[in-house]
Amino acid sequence: MFTGIVEHVGNVSSILFTNNNIDEGATIIVGEASKILTDVHIGDSISVNGTCLTVTEFSTDSFTVELIPETLDRTNLGKLTIGSKVNLERAVGGDVRFGGHYVQGHVDTVASIVSKTPQGDALNFIFQIKDKSYLNYIVEKGFITIDGVSLTVTFVDYDKAQFGISMIKHTQAVVILPFKADGEEVNIEVDLTGKLIEKQVELYLTNGLENNDKFVNLIESIVEKKLKQLSK
Repeated sequence: MFTGIVEHVGNVSSILFTNNNIDEGATIIVGEASKILTDVHIGDSISVNGTCLTVTEFSTDSFTVELIPETLDRTNLGKLTIGSKVNLERAVGGDVRFGGHYVQGHVDTVASIVSKTPQGDALNFIFQIKDKSYLNYIVEKGFITIDGVSLTVTFVDYDKAQFGISMIKHTQAVVILPFKADGEEVNIEVDLTGKLIEKQVELYLTNGLENNDKFVNLIESIVEKKLKQLSK
């Protein structure tokens, strides 16, 4: 589990694709990461651009993680190159203040940057989401994780499949998003709360239809009423 508060920006120093084929996975080494490696162990989780990855090797300044095909399909990590900057955050410990929101590190989809516009000290972004089904979980003033950064949604345009955020000056200085160009992809993790609510409502309705005669009768009466209105 993570908070979406980036601790450090690292640098990709090595990329090795399995059997020289990106479709089969990859191993990457992230360097310039000594700040977050003081208490690292093999098997620990580190968020790399919002993706929860497992440390398989480490030194004083770098660590190694493996990317499976599912990760490459869902995220922008397959587009990293030598020298790419990446947002890093260690998994939550018992002494961490929860400054962001509950972030799993399970990227749902990617979005592309439509525009970024300065407004005073703030920097406003508009994104185009790739998988429109995830728009159902994006709401104005709700949480969203972009490349591992916990941010607040400022607006949603469901027709255009776009949403926006506004980034304060401090955050601009400690994450990689302000340095990305229009058209570049970012990793998106929507707020888990929306998914949980949807599932609970779905289960409630399913159980209601199967086990609640009053509920079934109510639905049938509504349908019958609508059919009568349409037949007139």
